[in-house]
Amino acid sequence: MHKSLLMLKGCRNLFWRFLPFTARVCARRSLITRSSASLLYHPPSTHSQSFLTSRQTSVLQHSTVRFSFTRSLCHSGHCSGLMELKEVLQVLEQLAPLSLAESWDNVGLLVEPSKPRPTKTILLTNDLTEAVMEEAENMNCDLLISYHPPLFRPVKRLVQKDWKQRLAIRAVEAGIAVFSPHTSWDSVKGGVNDWLVGGLGSGRVSVLNQAIADASHNHKLEFMVRSTEELNSILEEVKACDSGTTLHYSVNRSDSCGIHVSVTCSDSALTPSVQTLLKHTGTSQSLRILKLEKPPLLGHGQGRFSVLDNPVTIATAIQKIKSHLGLSHIRLALGVGKTPESSVWTVAVCAGSGASVLNGVKADLYLTGEMSHHEVLDAVAKGTSVILTDHSNSERGFLSVFRERLAVRLPETVTVVVSAHDRDPLEVV
Repeated sequence: MHKSLLMLKGCRNLFWRFLPFTARVCARRSLITRSSASLLYHPPSTHSQSFLTSRQTSVLQHSTVRFSFTRSLCHSGHCSGLMELKEVLQVLEQLAPLSLAESWDNVGLLVEPSKPRPTKTILLTNDLTEAVMEEAENMNCDLLISYHPPLFRPVKRLVQKDWKQRLAIRAVEAGIAVFSPHTSWDSVKGGVNDWLVGGLGSGRVSVLNQAIADASHNHKLEFMVRSTEELNSILEEVKACDSGTTLHYSVNRSDSCGIHVSVTCSDSALTPSVQTLLKHTGTSQSLRILKLEKPPLLGHGQGRFSVLDNPVTIATAIQKIKSHLGLSHIRLALGVGKTPESSVWTVAVCAGSGASVLNGVKADLYLTGEMSHHEVLDAVAKGTSVILTDHSNSERGFLSVFRERLAVRLPETVTVVVSAHDRDPLEVV
């Protein structure tokens, strides 16, 4: 038995020795993806009809993630180790879908070079400033991922007098792509807010503002037909009303009254679909229109609330947060009736400017980057203590976490670096 194991081990060593290097990279990365699949975003189920069992659906989702990632590394059946920009963007989408971003946000690819080139160097920054752009130029950066979108409001001209427009011009001239994830990183499970609340220790964590699935079919039409022939005819007519999306229908049951049918459709197809069904006497008399609620994306959304497994004092919470964020100073407002030795059992957090998310949440402690003077006064009057770190200090530390998650999903020809010149514009002096 021992001799057989030695022979097997020797064969395996020979296999890896003679396997081409680039193929080894693909195989190793594929294995890493399998072991860390839980870090990838998995889309939720929708209202669409499905004939797969729950076990088959689970297997299909995990297989899809692995296949998609492997394909991005070994594009067109070979593994050159070089990645195109669009392939990197696919990996970024897997880690944090842009659909999770807030509707007001400006996320995604903001600057795209006219001449495609392999992505070899990626620079991560919280804010794109003049110093960070110079850093990117000096390292011949191919893709700059700026957490905050450097282009946010509509731009009518590109001129040198505006510093943000000047940075966009420099990126174009240097052939540097610029991508911003912003609130998609905040919302995704395991993202910025989960990282931030984790600094206070383990606990039962929930989402403050639940993200909702972007379902394409928002209405259900229920009706009856007399025969299979009539059903097929009506379905063909309804399909023509919703050509942009896939028609989903189910035959619920068949009895002496006819065949019970339900069809889901989009907002744009609702009116023409109803008009089509009303043309038929049988369906018009039995027609019911139901509004479908979009399903919640469990674990995804803005802000986090944690019931700590091990409560801490406010003084201990301050030290934990300083250590977690690498800060020497933070700002504290004690809630009415609280002292530094008061216990913290519950904490609500929101990275950045979190007042709109934290407002009205009952907790012992609020943790965010910034709040206005009067927002702090309101929280304190209700007995909630507030810790402010300054805006980007509540976010920047996540860049190192994300660098690790991104690097293991890219070939070794791609270098991912966290900016050395990115910093909060405010400091205690």
